[in-house]
Amino acid sequence: MSQYSGFGARQMLNKVPEVTAIFWVIKILSTTVGETGADYLAVHVGLGASVTAICMTGLLIAALLTQLSRQVYVPWVYWLTVVLVSIVGTQLTDLLTDKLEISLYVSTAAFACALAVTFAVWYGVERTLSIRSIVTTRRELFYWTAILFTFALGTAAGDLATEALGLGFQLGVAAFGMLIAAVMTAYNFGANPVLTFWLAYILTRPLGASLGDLLSQSREYGGMGLGTIQTSIVFLTVIVGLVAWVTFEGDGRRRADPAQ
Repeated sequence: MSQYSGFGARQMLNKVPEVTAIFWVIKILSTTVGETGADYLAVHVGLGASVTAICMTGLLIAALLTQLSRQVYVPWVYWLTVVLVSIVGTQLTDLLTDKLEISLYVSTAAFACALAVTFAVWYGVERTLSIRSIVTTRRELFYWTAILFTFALGTAAGDLATEALGLGFQLGVAAFGMLIAAVMTAYNFGANPVLTFWLAYILTRPLGASLGDLLSQSREYGGMGLGTIQTSIVFLTVIVGLVAWVTFEGDGRRRADPAQ
């Protein structure tokens, strides 16, 4: 029996972009927008954490359904989904911390466990965690579940490092930047590409969040005082420009090897 029989059996072109420098730039910018955008809606617009989470979750579901309905990678749909996942992931952590008063140590551990379980089930069912083989609906659902937990985990871990452990925004950016550099070095020396990808993906979340806070927060809190509106607009503009460039230039979509 084919490994694609049953749910998610319809095979399609790989639904994830090529992992290039542009991929990582857009990913970091998206995480920054997730941090500053969530803060802007919850605090400055006055929606509050709960209403923001409900509204953004609704938009995320709509975007995800659109993404799942596509047979090929569509840049604007994919990256819109990523931005919305970033905002919802941020809100999940903020709700646990601010509303339920759950310790960042606990939420970080909980999201790490949830991500580990997701990976374990994904690998147990599909025998691969490679993003080069997102060619069925089932694999894509596993992928987006993992993405959501990476954002939630990255938010919790970033807040834990910069706030609870007192690193601050500048040291947070430097620390997470060095960890990502270490992962890249390990990859270049032959470390497992799937493992290093997911490690880097997780670490870009606290890096982007620390960068967003560094740029947007007032100087009295250790930031540069640019504000969430300006930071979000600038980063969103860059994201739109890069996504437009990728859309018109293309990134060599190809049918993935199911064995990867």
